[in-house]
Amino acid sequence: EYRGGAKSEKPMVLIGKGVTFDTGGLNIKPTDGIYEMHMDMSGGAAVIHAVILAAKLKLKKNVVGLVPAVENMTSGSSYRPGDVLRSMSGKTIEVLNTDAEGRIILADALTYAKRYQPRLVVDAATLTGAAVIALGQRASAVFTSDERLEKLFRELGEESGDYVWPLPLWEEYEEEIKGTFGDVANVQKSKYGGAIIGAVFLWQFAKDFPWAHID
Repeated sequence: EYRGGAKSEKPMVLIGKGVTFDTGGLNIKPTDGIYEMHMDMSGGAAVIHAVILAAKLKLKKNVVGLVPAVENMTSGSSYRPGDVLRSMSGKTIEVLNTDAEGRIILADALTYAKRYQPRLVVDAATLTGAAVIALGQRASAVFTSDERLEKLFRELGEESGDYVWPLPLWEEYEEEIKGTFGDVANVQKSKYGGAIIGAVFLWQFAKDFPWAHID
């Protein structure tokens, strides 16, 4: 936590996915996909650096960084396809694919963020390969239901050279992650729109505050 603003000022909460290595769990990744999976903590690293930078620049803002950290590996105690997990929010998550672990830890981090009564929550994650397929390696996907935030993020991306481009976050997509045995499933039942569905999953845990997701 960095407290550079007034005590009464609500903080900005930054959340970064911190998967230190990701084999895909029991849904193990192929050889090409498993290489460099130690970089699946890039969102967490970005958040840690952002909080440090806020302190170095002595910003007159309150900033909180949350980094849910985990390793997703096969073992006798690994979670399994078909498991139903109770999240911190109380919602149950049906695990259809153990390689979609990042959104599960981010769900709890989003719930945890509520205790700070945040003015804004932004999460950054190497969440889906689908975002790279959609936008290539020159831009990250940004998702938010707030059009002003979307415009601001695009402007800041242009200014910094760290481009973002919006993809839709529509209620219609929520049908794709409706669980059979849990409230929500951690992946969609079809093979389409993976980046959008990942964001829609997170959205289920982020409806109580202004929020943006960067994939």
